[in-house]
Amino acid sequence: MTTPHNARPVGTPFTQPFDPAHPLSEVAPELCRALEKAGLTPQGLLGLLGPHGVEALYRGEPGAIPPATESHGITLLRVFFLHEPIAADRLAEALGEPTLVSKLCDARAFVAVPGKDGADSQLRCVVDIRAHVVSGRQVWVWADVDASLVDHVPGPEHVLGVGAASLSLLGSVPTDPVDSVLDIGTGSGIQLLGQADSATTLVGTDLHARALDFAAASLTASGANAELLQGPWFEPVAGRRFSRIVANPPFVVGVPEVGHVYRDSGLNLDGASELVVSQAADYLEPGGTAHLLAAWVHRADEAWEQRVARWLPNHGVTAWVMQRDVADPALYVSTWLRDESIDPRSVEGVERTRLWLEHFRRHEVTGIGFGFVAVQRIADDAPSEVIAEDLSQPFTDPLGPEVAEHFARAEWLRNSTADDVANSRFVLRPGVAREEVQVADTHSGMGFGPAALRLTRTDGPRFSHDVDEHVAAVVAGLHPEGLPLGEVAALYAVAHGLDDEAFLDELIPLIVDLMRHGIVIPQELVS
Repeated sequence: MTTPHNARPVGTPFTQPFDPAHPLSEVAPELCRALEKAGLTPQGLLGLLGPHGVEALYRGEPGAIPPATESHGITLLRVFFLHEPIAADRLAEALGEPTLVSKLCDARAFVAVPGKDGADSQLRCVVDIRAHVVSGRQVWVWADVDASLVDHVPGPEHVLGVGAASLSLLGSVPTDPVDSVLDIGTGSGIQLLGQADSATTLVGTDLHARALDFAAASLTASGANAELLQGPWFEPVAGRRFSRIVANPPFVVGVPEVGHVYRDSGLNLDGASELVVSQAADYLEPGGTAHLLAAWVHRADEAWEQRVARWLPNHGVTAWVMQRDVADPALYVSTWLRDESIDPRSVEGVERTRLWLEHFRRHEVTGIGFGFVAVQRIADDAPSEVIAEDLSQPFTDPLGPEVAEHFARAEWLRNSTADDVANSRFVLRPGVAREEVQVADTHSGMGFGPAALRLTRTDGPRFSHDVDEHVAAVVAGLHPEGLPLGEVAALYAVAHGLDDEAFLDELIPLIVDLMRHGIVIPQELVS
């Protein structure tokens, strides 16, 4: 079998030459069935490579992959993961579908490359196709070739597959059933796949036509359907509202230029995050929620919490902002230079670093924060509520159920007075630990002395609160079928010679803080 006449050569060796007349979605289901049969799935790779081989694969060590053999699985692994050229007849044999090769060339998933030493030209796969388990089911994600397993510098129009940020957002979004989901900047479609079993209607937007081509391939190969619209930000869905919005926008904080469409917005500093956070509520149905990745600058004259809070409307939303990490400017710049395969030690790297850091200095940027922003639309005339806090501690994934629970707790508090809190019954969350910390007693010179008493969640975000013995004792006395909080507090106060009214007044805000973090839960919210 000779190289198909429709296998076009390509200028850069790992760039897919998008052809609107032959979308990738036309061939995606058939190819992914063949790849699944060959074992190129998470479970199948374990059989092909063993656990150590799979670990090497995902560490980006192509030399650890076995050489091509009679095994079609290994042959296809080297073709689709390592992007090695292959003769058309060998590819057809390995796929077990002779007509599939021509279709792949039509869709520009494969391009012709010169053979060695004057040999006939061969075919090279110029897309990444990976199977992932998302929300409990296997999906296929189509994207541009990244630099993890091949010596390749992604171009300006690079479409990402599944990276660390994508996985973080996936885990932070609830998956309970809703009517509709909107994904802003859908890219390869991974967030839509994560919501495919949760919504009746899926809509994805992207400025980039190539991204929508990849997203359509990912969706059709995974048996999902979505409306895909081309245009910037929310513009393609003007006038529409959705039950849930997800967005992993191009939030890199830097100069107002577009070097790579997947990460650069063309807006200055954190303008991309501000745009999405500030506008999301306009496209939410009443009670709907938005789940966003975002970044924000830190400045000496401004608290980061205030900066992000200003992006939100004064009325009509409740928001939870979770800062996962903060990078100093130099670390931030070097991280993103490496992301585009630029060595910070190179001439280009040194010059880019200098210009980027100078831009930060002009704008008095002292650090860059990164994290999640969850927004719920409430009554239009209700004052907005914003909780902004650090979430730098390790937590148990997924975070999505916690976000949904946070909004339920916020609604309960929004509709409750201090008297309502006192008259309510609460339950201590299962898994909460009481931690008594003692340190060396320097006063006596021997033994240990008490240093802290904490109530700590051992699930989800693992929130921890320092409390005193009085609060810990009252919390220990709470039961969903027992006495209301006020009566438990009164009994404790009388037993310990405390003024019961003053004690309750001091206790209620502390219980509210514990409730916001799910350490104690109102009986009405316990399922």
